[in-house]
Amino acid sequence: MDKIFINHPEIEKYIFSLLEDDDPVLKEMEELAEKLNFPIVGRIVGKLLYLITKIKKPKLVVEIGSGFGYSGYWFAKALQGSGKLVLSDYKGENIQLAKEFLQKANLDKNVIFEVGDGVEIAKRYKDIDILFLDHEKSRYKEAADALKENLSKEALVIADNVLWYGKVLKPEQSKKVKAIDEFNRYMIKHFDTTIIPVRDGLLLAQKR
Repeated sequence: MDKIFINHPEIEKYIFSLLEDDDPVLKEMEELAEKLNFPIVGRIVGKLLYLITKIKKPKLVVEIGSGFGYSGYWFAKALQGSGKLVLSDYKGENIQLAKEFLQKANLDKNVIFEVGDGVEIAKRYKDIDILFLDHEKSRYKEAADALKENLSKEALVIADNVLWYGKVLKPEQSKKVKAIDEFNRYMIKHFDTTIIPVRDGLLLAQKR
């Protein structure tokens, strides 16, 4: 099955044009992602994460699969007071880049940088107010299930890439797509959940 554009490319382009930001660090991160063909959430989803964080006012945000810190940039920018952000990635070079970018943007003050298995790292943290999943898609369900007791009472779980270019319409085509479909169904069953059809699909859920 071919990739499906969740939204019309021209609509995405229009929305992106409205979100112009002259932050040189943000632009540098986007340019690096394009150069390396490195997957990032993009500015449209990034701005959504920023707004959710500003509204939620979390004391603790934990990311699993932070890459070089692009989504972390948006979370860190929206943190208030003593709110903490944990970035995790299994590649040390990614976390080092994330640290450098956030330091350059003066957003590293309340950020904890972790290298290793993101699910195992997240298990060390309690009362997580926002859990962001953007690691191996085959492990999304595992992460959500394993970390249920680590979430605060009204915690949000946010997961990227849950429509996977529309391939979830035929989940039997690959193990990865089947795992994403199973995760979506698991979240619908166990959490108050919606899927926002932006970019590649963003799942937003809250503990019941």
